[in-house]
Amino acid sequence: MHTPPASVAQGVDVVVIGAGPFGLAMSHALSQRSIRHVVLERGEVGEAWRSERWETLRLLTPNWMTQLPGQGYSGNDPGGYMSAAELVAFLSAYARKIAAPVHTATTVLQVRKLASGYLVHTDRGDWPCRALVLASGAYRRPLVPAFASALPSTIQQVTAQAYRRPSQLDAGGVLVVGASATGLQLAQEIHHSGRPVTLATGEHVRMPRLYRGRDIQWWMHASGLLDQRIDDVDDPARVRHLPSPQLVGTPERATLDLNLLQQQGVQVVGRLAGIRDGRALFSGSLRNVCALADLKMNRLLDGLDAWAEREGLAAGLPPPDRPAATEVAASPVLSLDLQHIRTVLWATGLRPDHSWLALPVFDRHGELMHQGGVVTGAPGVYALGLPFMRRRKSSFIHGAGDDVRELVVHLAAHLDRARTARRQAQQQAA
Repeated sequence: MHTPPASVAQGVDVVVIGAGPFGLAMSHALSQRSIRHVVLERGEVGEAWRSERWETLRLLTPNWMTQLPGQGYSGNDPGGYMSAAELVAFLSAYARKIAAPVHTATTVLQVRKLASGYLVHTDRGDWPCRALVLASGAYRRPLVPAFASALPSTIQQVTAQAYRRPSQLDAGGVLVVGASATGLQLAQEIHHSGRPVTLATGEHVRMPRLYRGRDIQWWMHASGLLDQRIDDVDDPARVRHLPSPQLVGTPERATLDLNLLQQQGVQVVGRLAGIRDGRALFSGSLRNVCALADLKMNRLLDGLDAWAEREGLAAGLPPPDRPAATEVAASPVLSLDLQHIRTVLWATGLRPDHSWLALPVFDRHGELMHQGGVVTGAPGVYALGLPFMRRRKSSFIHGAGDDVRELVVHLAAHLDRARTARRQAQQQAA
């Protein structure tokens, strides 16, 4: 892995942006086809996992699912959950194994169209290329609502991306906004640090960590749910924006949900709807939101039970053990005096950041337009790692292999067409 001299234009067939799991998987596929390429990374391999995760974070998927083309988990704890540092080590070893041409400490500043492809302008030189792969991650830009500016200046605001440990927060009450996997984990960790925590809860996806003695991810994988393709979904736009499931990876393989947090002393309230006159205002729909999450969880478990029966597996498994319904107070809290809050932690999700992409590839909402990772409006541009991009597992590390295997075929065909067109143009000119 090396970095090119600054300000030197170098041409390759393909530039891959991002040396995380998806960029490295694509590098492996390109090398197998002898396609000249480079992988540009703003930091080091797996940079987001090095510098944008809290200290106690562990993957939501068991170790046996951490696999990339040509490399699987080789440790002695397949049912455990990797820390961020362990994943970085896994990715670094993979980059060395496949001899990925990674150029580190190279920040992409702009990508623009050329007559014969694209020009990737970086702070360390320019890279003309014929095809481009966007593998910079689906989770880069924190989503913070506009009304955050109405919070009193005395309240510390921290995004989940910037959070590392409870000690960085001011002493006193904490309002955690967002009840997906990140919000629940951070609410519990901060509460255990001795700070009073209120958790603002919107739409969420509830799942048990274990079901009938097996990890829920085993069920999702074995039943084929994670292989479900986007073409088989009624509302692709909606499923691509669903929150991450309420899961946590711990040695105890414990389930973390709103019931447990409330038992431990976390105050659960509805979705944060606004800030007015020094008060946080919450939606009154908490009961309905929780009932819907419970309903969808039980439908999922019903489907898994039915699959186990069809496959003849049910007899060898413990009986169904459904989590209790989410408890909601009869009179939910609708507002909170912010005098009791010293920190607001935004666990409201992340979105891709393609602000450097000077191409007509965004819809009216600013989202990247693509069909299964083939970017619309820019021939030869591809994306990887986006939620439900081609399959339900597209944003999972182990989902990279299947998506890359299909996209590299499309990419290679694009390069072949470009070469043919170039030869024909040269013949006509001669």
